[in-house]
Amino acid sequence: MCVGMVSARTLPPQAAQPFTIVLDAGHGGKDPGALGKKGKEKNINLAVTLAVGNLIEQNLKDVKVVYTRKTDVFVALDERANIANRAKADLFVSIHTNALPGRAQGRGSETYTLGMHRAADNLEVAKRENEAIMLEKDYENRYEGFDPKSSESYIIFEFMQDKNMEQSVKLATLIQKQFRSAGRPDKGVHQAGFLVLRATSMPSCLIELGYITTAGEEAYLTSSRGVNELSQSIYEAIKKYYKASQQ
Repeated sequence: MCVGMVSARTLPPQAAQPFTIVLDAGHGGKDPGALGKKGKEKNINLAVTLAVGNLIEQNLKDVKVVYTRKTDVFVALDERANIANRAKADLFVSIHTNALPGRAQGRGSETYTLGMHRAADNLEVAKRENEAIMLEKDYENRYEGFDPKSSESYIIFEFMQDKNMEQSVKLATLIQKQFRSAGRPDKGVHQAGFLVLRATSMPSCLIELGYITTAGEEAYLTSSRGVNELSQSIYEAIKKYYKASQQ
C-alpha cells in the first residue's frame, strides 16, 4: 500500500445513531394548560414525562431520551417539533392532561395521532391544546395564519400525507393497551389536528392522561400512585414498540 493511502478496512466504523425518543411535557411556564381545583396541567405533564424518561434511561440502555423541557419553562409548539427533528428522533411522545367545560365529568386516558378529526369532541381537544400558540410572539406569521379557534383552519389537516401514520397508530394502540392493563378507563385511539404533531418527521402521538376538571381524576393525576402507574404504562408501551422495531 502506498504511503499516505489508508485502506477502507482501517477506517473506524461510523457509529450508528441510537434509537432516540423525544418526550414532550405539554405546556409549561406562562402556559399552565388546563386547571383543576388545585392542580395545573403543566405540572402533571412534567411529573409523568420525567418519570417515563427515568424508566427508559434506567432500563433501555440503548435508547437515547431527549426532553423538550425538564423544568417549568415555556416552549413554543413549533420548537418542540424542531427539537425532535434536530435530534433525528425515532419517536415523539407529547404528554398532556384533558379537561371538560362547566360541570361535565370525564374519566380515562386516550391517545391521539395526527390525522382526520371530523368528530366534534376530537376537534375541541385539539383546539384547546393548540391555543398555546396564542402565548407566542408573532404566532400569526410563525404558523402562517393558523387560528386555533377556527374550525376552518383545520381543513389543512385533511390534505396532509402522513407517512408515519401506521407506526404512530401502532404506538398509540400499545399505550392504550397498557392503560387498560393498569385499570384506567380506555378512551381509545383517535386522530386530530394537533400542531405539535404536524411538524414532526417521525412517528408521533399525543397522550391525554386524564381529566383534571373531574375531582376523582385530578386526585389520581396529582398523586404519586397516579404518576407511577401512568408513567409505567407509557414506558411499557414504548419498550414494546422499541423491541419490535429492533427485530
